Amino acid sequence: MIYNSQSFLLAINFHIFEFSHFHIFIFSYFHIKIILLKKIFFISALLFFCAAAFSQDDSTAPVYKRFPTIPQFTVYKAPDSTAFTRNDLQKRKPVVFMIFSPDCEHCQHETEKLIANIEKFKDAQIVMITYLPYDDMIAFYKHYKIANYPEITMARDTKFFFPVFFKVRNLPSIFVYDKKGNFKKSFEGSVNTDLISDEL
Repeated sequence: MIYNSQSFLLAINFHIFEFSHFHIFIFSYFHIKIILLKKIFFISALLFFCAAAFSQDDSTAPVYKRFPTIPQFTVYKAPDSTAFTRNDLQKRKPVVFMIFSPDCEHCQHETEKLIANIEKFKDAQIVMITYLPYDDMIAFYKHYKIANYPEITMARDTKFFFPVFFKVRNLPSIFVYDKKGNFKKSFEGSVNTDLISDEL
């Protein structure tokens, strides 16, 4: 009987030991699982907010940066107001778009610098675009003898397309595209022509 009692007590202690370890194991398992779930939730939330922030930044970026190729457009060039579109651009040549106003002093100075350094742009095409009335454009065109420079096309944007597309804030605003039509660089205000030609 004594032997049996001792065996019974040993058996009880063993099962208690087993149960306690099993309980500890179950507790540890659920504890680890909760920690992992918290980490997964945190990482997921972080990724979500990063994606949301990126999406917001992308959606507020200017159109020309979201779609970095020369867009479809129609402007009307000097001196005869004939339509000029993307298809009329010279193939395999870089393009420099300059958004300007004939009555803007900085635009006048930039035009003078472009003309004085026109040799730097002999392998490019400069498209000068204004949204002011035809009379203002043609007076500017004649004053600077733009007809003498085949590298330059001057045109009027009657639909105000380019100021919106480029999100123009200052004049002149200059946008350079490579010979494949991909956006390269933008400049605001009066700029050294070397900086422009270096991007061609």
